[in-house]
Amino acid sequence: MRSTAFFPVGRTTLCAATLVLAGCALGPDFHRPAGPPGAAILPADATAPSLEADGGEQHFARAAEVPARWWRRLGSADLDALVERALRASPSLRAAQATLRQSQDSLQAGYGVFFPQVGASAMADRQSSVINLGHGLISTGPYNVATLGASVSYVPDLFGAQRRSVEALGAQVDAQRFALRAAALSLTANVVNTVIARAAYQDQLAATRDIARLLDDQLRVAQVQDAAGTAPYAAVLALQAQRAATQVSAAALDQRVDQADHLLALLCGAAPADFHAPAIALDRLALPAELPDAVPADLARQRPDILAAEAALHEASARIGVATADLFPSLTLGGTAGSSHADIGELLRAGTRYWSAQASLGAVLFAGGSQWYARQAAIDAYDAALAQYDASVLAALDQVADVMRALAHDAQALRAQADSLHAATQGARLVGVAYEAGSAAYLDVLAADAQLAQARLAYLGGRAQRLQDTVALYAALGGGWWQADARPAAADAALDAAVARDAPAAGATP
Repeated sequence: MRSTAFFPVGRTTLCAATLVLAGCALGPDFHRPAGPPGAAILPADATAPSLEADGGEQHFARAAEVPARWWRRLGSADLDALVERALRASPSLRAAQATLRQSQDSLQAGYGVFFPQVGASAMADRQSSVINLGHGLISTGPYNVATLGASVSYVPDLFGAQRRSVEALGAQVDAQRFALRAAALSLTANVVNTVIARAAYQDQLAATRDIARLLDDQLRVAQVQDAAGTAPYAAVLALQAQRAATQVSAAALDQRVDQADHLLALLCGAAPADFHAPAIALDRLALPAELPDAVPADLARQRPDILAAEAALHEASARIGVATADLFPSLTLGGTAGSSHADIGELLRAGTRYWSAQASLGAVLFAGGSQWYARQAAIDAYDAALAQYDASVLAALDQVADVMRALAHDAQALRAQADSLHAATQGARLVGVAYEAGSAAYLDVLAADAQLAQARLAYLGGRAQRLQDTVALYAALGGGWWQADARPAAADAALDAAVARDAPAAGATP
């Protein structure tokens, strides 16, 4: 709907009436959904008071917060630098930033409907006309017509269709802003998890190579015994098969290290040939001791994916208002003014003036129910968005609950793995003492050492899993973006540059 500004007659009265009518906006006013009830994610009897294992203690604390740069809790400067690099150079994050800027610019374009639209035109025409004065056709001969005109247009938003449309655009900005936050959270979590996995693969690769060396020693002893006739050749074949399986495991771990390097290069926006992953050892990563124990209602206000779903719900609510306003009449006001000349050279001088003013009120009386059902479709879209919002909240609660329980199980498993490693270490030491005393064979020593190496493999996997589940908790709780300092560090530079251009709040109008 387009209307143009009016000219002198009744201007003050009509302007006042338009301003009063423009304050009316049909459709529901959006209200944030109530947060999920409950004071905790898990029942009280399902939350372990302390998660102690292998000398590392963790516990959940209601007062604990998720820091904005949560990855710093792992205490590695090399890891911090890698995350900063990814935030600066990731193509996926740049794409999310561009999408946010696009939605902000669309919102700014949408605000234009609240301001007068001014236009100007100039035309020069030379023509020869034929007229009939009742005595036959007469040619007027060629003549010139030059006109210079202007128009001013304004949209009186009688029932709030444009207000609701701009409100929907504002909600789209909110959705893209939180999509950017979610992209940054996913990026940082992927970088940290990949670094942890790479460190574990390297340590496991070293332990696997130790096993291979021990199997080589066992194989040489078995071959000597077979040659001497004191052991069957089957023992040699069994050790050869075990040695080959160990080589396969080492090759697989080596491949995983390479894949982790390539993934880190991708996350940091670099080609594999131009990227060198820092050597971060697993034992150089600290285990955060105090873990946040989130309240369900707070989780719904912190997770970017839930907030994006809430923004989508807001947009759907505004679309109901647009569809509702379309059921009512539309007012069009218009006016033009200008001057006409017989010579284009006189265009900028006073000539024959003309002006016009129009006002019309129109409404659709019958359209086969299309407008009514369009409104019903908008209501259905809102119901779908509400269900999607509820699903996002439930999925978030499920994810956090899974991670919290996983941390408890990680501590339990790591305790068992640490006990196994301790027992294997003691066993290898005792077998070594027995061998030196002559009461144990050298194969017994080698077997005890291989068992120790296997226990170490499992132990390293348990430590890495515990660190990764800690990272998963920070990510599941939203990543702490709301805790950002007023003066962000380099790690937030790219992200803050994108959100610094925040448009006015959704639903606001000039």
